[in-house]
Amino acid sequence: MKYLSGVEKQVRKPSQKLMSSETPTESPEVPTENTMSPEVPDVEGKVKSSDSPVERQEAGSDKEECLGPMSKRQRKKLLKQKQWEEQKDLRRQKRKEKRQKRKLERQSKSDSNSEVNDRKRMRREVVPSTLRLIVDCSFDDLMVLKVIKCKAAVMWEANKPFSIEEVEVAPPKAHEVRIKIVATGICRSDDHVITGGLVMPFPIILGHEAAGVVESVGQGVTSIKPGDKVIPLFVPQCGECNSCLNTKGNLCSKNDIDSGAGLMPDGTTRFTCKGKAIHHFIGTSTFTEYTVVHELAVAKIDSAAPLEKVCLIGCGFSTGYGAAVQTAKVEPGSTCAIFGLGGVGLSVVMGCKAAGASRIIAVDINSDKFAKAKELGATDCVNPKDFKKPVHEVLIEMTGHGVDYSFEVIGCTETMTAALACCQYNYGVSVIVGVPPAAQKITFDPMLLFTGRTWKGSVFGGWKSKDAVPKLVADYMKKKFVLEPLITHTLPFTKINEGFDLLRTGKSIRSVLVL
Repeated sequence: MKYLSGVEKQVRKPSQKLMSSETPTESPEVPTENTMSPEVPDVEGKVKSSDSPVERQEAGSDKEECLGPMSKRQRKKLLKQKQWEEQKDLRRQKRKEKRQKRKLERQSKSDSNSEVNDRKRMRREVVPSTLRLIVDCSFDDLMVLKVIKCKAAVMWEANKPFSIEEVEVAPPKAHEVRIKIVATGICRSDDHVITGGLVMPFPIILGHEAAGVVESVGQGVTSIKPGDKVIPLFVPQCGECNSCLNTKGNLCSKNDIDSGAGLMPDGTTRFTCKGKAIHHFIGTSTFTEYTVVHELAVAKIDSAAPLEKVCLIGCGFSTGYGAAVQTAKVEPGSTCAIFGLGGVGLSVVMGCKAAGASRIIAVDINSDKFAKAKELGATDCVNPKDFKKPVHEVLIEMTGHGVDYSFEVIGCTETMTAALACCQYNYGVSVIVGVPPAAQKITFDPMLLFTGRTWKGSVFGGWKSKDAVPKLVADYMKKKFVLEPLITHTLPFTKINEGFDLLRTGKSIRSVLVL
């Protein structure tokens, strides 16, 4: 039996909620543990209202008998506890589902980022360099990504004049450098391409002896930055191949002289003109206002160096001077003969003089060049046209036994054999410096070598380019040698055809085009 006191009936109204701390007054006959009935909160955490039919029935009865071993109040309590446990389990399940959902979302986002990165990597492999750099560069770097339109001297086919065209120069790719050419020299090697003596693909932008300023760099370039004064190198220096690692070698395996592909190392070109791809020339192509070279094929030089002078160190001077002091290693007191008195030949004369040669014989069929040769160090000058006998016999008679060192700086097979024959028969050294003509073979008496002569070639004077060029520029700045006597003409870039005419007619030593 259970009774509600009259006081409680007055206080508790149907609309009133029981607080969990309220405990109804119980009859002494009912055990205490059975009368304590704390209220169970609903889903929102509130106490159930007494508006329910069961509670209203309880509130309206003064006393009520238990119908069985468990009272209605106890059954209600257990029912509420069961409902509360079910709701608690439901809330726990919902929280677990939310956590799983968030975990899946994070995983999905991570997979999405991974997929984006994969797409970026794929784009880097297949899209043009401009798009690839846009993905990877900051806003400040975007200014270097533009394709530059500029003037260039394009050689469309062999034995034709240069055509000044507007070309498009693509941005540098990874490990590449785009250079604004300031000055470029006209070299006989360029003319060999025009005449077919040196086979290269057309159309092409020639030029390889130059100096300029870095306009922009591609990704990964650390040794050079925009604004640096530089000299492009037609003989690169990777520092890893056998030639670079050997102290005796300098012709890096990454050069384009052997293959003559006319392309960048990645097999593409950075020049286009009128919708057509234009080939590069031995990794340099300097007959243009802007060019792109690989980082391995450019050397940073003294910022105070005059570019219109030191551009000759990019080929002519270094090639000739190095052939004497680096390749042949001319000794003091020795006798030397130089065949060909162009810019490279006169640089050999300067090298022999610097090495201490006691007698320097200059050989050329153009006697007008003899004055310049003597100015730079030649002691004797010989014109083969003035003699009826072969020139090598003339030189042997002049020296009594032949010269210690001879240099062929023309690129003709006849003068190559003559230079070898004029050497001292046992220990003489002959160096081929001029570019050999294509598709021609050389015939000589093997006895010339059997007796002990040495016959060797020299590319870029035997210098390791990236190491040597900055030092040569520094030596020029210290006045250890001069370059001005080699430059006979300075022309605007648009007069490039006139410069080549001066070269072919023998009226110039070195013509420099200023852009």
